[in-house]
Amino acid sequence: MSSANPLVRERDVDFLLHEVHDVMRLCQLPAFAHHDRETFDLFLESAARLARERLFPLFKAMDEAPAVLEGGRVRVHPAMDELWGHLCELGILSAGRPEAVGGAELPSAIATMGYLYLMAGNGAAVGYALLTSGAAHLIESFGDETLRRVFMERMYAGEWTGTMALTEPQAGSSLGDLTTRATPVAGREGVYRIQGSKIFISGGDHDFRENVVHLVLARRLGDSPGTRGISLFVVPRRRPVGGDLEASELEDNDVATSQLVHKIGWRGLPSLGLSFGEVDDCLGWLLGQPGHGLSYMFQMMNEARLLVGANAVATASAAFHESLAYARERLQGRPLGARGGAPTPIVAHADVRRMLLRQKAIVEGGISLLIETAAQADLAAASPVAEERERARLLLDLLTPVTKTFAAERGFESTSLALQIHGGYGYSSEYLPELWLREQRLNSIHEGTTGIQSLDLLGRKVVASGGRPLLLLREEIDADVAACRALAADDELADALVVESDRMIDLTQRLGARGLAGEVTAMLAHSVDYLTLVANLIIGWQWLRIANAARRGLVAGKGGDDEFLRGKIEAARYWIRTELADNARLARLCADAEPSFVEIPDGGF
Repeated sequence: MSSANPLVRERDVDFLLHEVHDVMRLCQLPAFAHHDRETFDLFLESAARLARERLFPLFKAMDEAPAVLEGGRVRVHPAMDELWGHLCELGILSAGRPEAVGGAELPSAIATMGYLYLMAGNGAAVGYALLTSGAAHLIESFGDETLRRVFMERMYAGEWTGTMALTEPQAGSSLGDLTTRATPVAGREGVYRIQGSKIFISGGDHDFRENVVHLVLARRLGDSPGTRGISLFVVPRRRPVGGDLEASELEDNDVATSQLVHKIGWRGLPSLGLSFGEVDDCLGWLLGQPGHGLSYMFQMMNEARLLVGANAVATASAAFHESLAYARERLQGRPLGARGGAPTPIVAHADVRRMLLRQKAIVEGGISLLIETAAQADLAAASPVAEERERARLLLDLLTPVTKTFAAERGFESTSLALQIHGGYGYSSEYLPELWLREQRLNSIHEGTTGIQSLDLLGRKVVASGGRPLLLLREEIDADVAACRALAADDELADALVVESDRMIDLTQRLGARGLAGEVTAMLAHSVDYLTLVANLIIGWQWLRIANAARRGLVAGKGGDDEFLRGKIEAARYWIRTELADNARLARLCADAEPSFVEIPDGGF
């Protein structure tokens, strides 16, 4: 990667943060009042530099030399020890957490953009840090003083790492079917013996820090079946001696690595099978109240969904800028209509330009949506006004499955286009697009598949509070439509957003009526098509907002920015004319409950 080929173009992020989303308004909230543009820029510049100078140079090497399982322990790439030190020095583990726990208390909108830079450099390496941060945040939120002191403080400090251990081999995403059990230890309140197996535990074992703290879902003996009987436990790989949390020395806690999953991507972050209590000596400490484990874990899972979205956009961004640089350098053929002459860079070819613009629309639209979603998280957590917190919470709940899924599904498409632009070279391991494509494929699977996200959106989020989330979304869209019309800019774009907003609300009402009538399959069978429709509209909204900001910049006559700003407007036109236009087809499929895949007999496949 040359200096002219950024992983994530800092100018784009700066424009989106300040010209489009006005993130400095978050400094008006008491929680962020101690910040200013300088502290934001310092964090983002440091993250971008770490991504370029340290993380990215080891990206391919960590893929080519993945973790190995030796003598029951996982050995990772030797560079992880150094990279971990750099990540801790940046403060990524507690960037968004309060100063009271050693954090910088950055708004989520800023912290997420820092993560974006880092993930574009080396998502697997950064994964250890973000998993640790999420697990520590759970202990911060629901643990008592002792659990916070013994585990959380060491995790935020980077002394220990952390994971979430949800999935079991037989249950998969159906967490209500888990069988890991917790038996109380006599005479020791809150301490349990844990027995069971978990699978796909990212970063569950390594050799660059002395301990890994697992947040484990398990069922206490006698508790009810299903999700209501699930509790959450802090289960370290190594525990204080004798299980005495005041002890300074550590001993093994009967947590074993049962297998190493051999993945096609993300190979720098090992995914494991873990076995708890093989000799009935695995201790876990109850976190919070019994029976609330799944609701607690949703805090980390929802944070992780946004981080998966950030990783997907970051990966697509790195691949986009790589393909753009390649297209400008690769000499091949001549433009349409040209006769003779020397070969020209392939960026001059119409189809290559189409693919580049599609990548740009996905990547920058995705970054804008990440900022929007993170800013709503900031308002939901930190606004002093109850009504504003509730409004932001409803919008956040609506945007979260869309942010994760749009980035994952369209990010994969965008990365595939980067490989296509490289031609035959793209289909070789000597060039990076194939590695980014392998990395990208996981994002639509982990932290809830696309199908699960779509059921969550249509079955829960859009009908919450009597459908108020959609009405709030419509208010946001209408405000940007009005801003577009006030600029006397592009009525075509504004008109399209109005039409498609109406279509979405009408379709949602029809599908909701089916659900109320007990026609569950007719309501939910096309939930993925519904989510795609909503995502197309929301990204169209983001691009309208971006185009509005670009128009304002052109009117202001900012020197040297004309091509940059015109590019934003053309990308907005591309998305709204080509992708948003597909919503009519998607709405028909949902409204008609097109039944082919439901009615085909099993033998018909």
